Amino acid sequence: MGHKTHPIGFRLGIIKPWNAKWYGSDRAYKDLVKEDLSIRSAIRLRLRDAAIARIEIERSTNQVTVTIHTAKPGVVIGKGGAKVEELRQRLGKTTGKAVKVNIFEIRYPEVDATLIAESIAQQLERRVSFRKALKQSVQRAMKSGAKGVRVMVSGRLGGSEMSRREWEREGRVPLHTLRADIDFGRAIARTTYGTIGAKAWIYRGDVAPPPRAVATNAPTASPRGSVPPAPPAPAAPAAPTAGVGAPALSESTPVRS
Repeated sequence: MGHKTHPIGFRLGIIKPWNAKWYGSDRAYKDLVKEDLSIRSAIRLRLRDAAIARIEIERSTNQVTVTIHTAKPGVVIGKGGAKVEELRQRLGKTTGKAVKVNIFEIRYPEVDATLIAESIAQQLERRVSFRKALKQSVQRAMKSGAKGVRVMVSGRLGGSEMSRREWEREGRVPLHTLRADIDFGRAIARTTYGTIGAKAWIYRGDVAPPPRAVATNAPTASPRGSVPPAPPAPAAPAAPTAGVGAPALSESTPVRS
C-alpha cells in the first residue's frame, strides 16, 4: 500500500514555514481557521488572473497582515493602487479588524509548482492538447533552473469516456528526503466534459538544516566499540641536586671512579 503525504506538510518545521502564523485559544481557534479560509477564497476569487502562488496570514491583537505572492503584481495593485485598497477595505469588513496587505513579486514563475499547475489547467480549459501542455511546462521549468520536475493530469483527458492519468517527468524528485526543497501545487480545469485535476512537483535542490547548538562544557560521547585512550605515562624522577655549599660539577671537573 502506498503512504502518500503532502510534500509541504511533510517538511513543516524542518525546511518549510507555515502559511498562517498566529495563536488562538481553544474557543477562538475554529473561528480563526474559518476566517483564514474565507480570506484566501475571497482573494483568489477577486484576483483570479493575477497568478497568485500562495497567501500568508499573520495575526496580532487588532491587526491582520496578509502577504500575497504573485507573478503579476501590477494586476493585484491596479491603477494607482485602487485594487489593493479596495481589497484591503473588503477584507477589513470581513474580519472586523485592521488589515494590512503586502505584495511580493515572484521573479521565476516557471519554477513555482502552483503556477505551473494553474497554467496547465488554463491550457486544458482552452482545449490545448494535454501532452503538449505537460511537455512545455516541464521543459520551461528545467530551463529555469529546476533540478527535477514531475507533472500529472487526471480525468477525462481529450474528452474520452474513461478517465485516466498521464505523467510527464524529468530529472529527480526525492520526495522522501526531508532536506530536499520540493514545491507542490495543484489546480482544477473545469471543461465541458468534466473536471480535470493537475498536479506539479518541483525539486529545487537541497537545503542545509541549521546547525545544532552544542554546549561548550558538554561531554563528548565516544563512538560505540572504540577503545578508550591510554592513561598518560608517569613523569620521570627528577635528578638530585647538589647540596648547599657543595661545588657544582662542570665538564672540566674530573670524576673519581
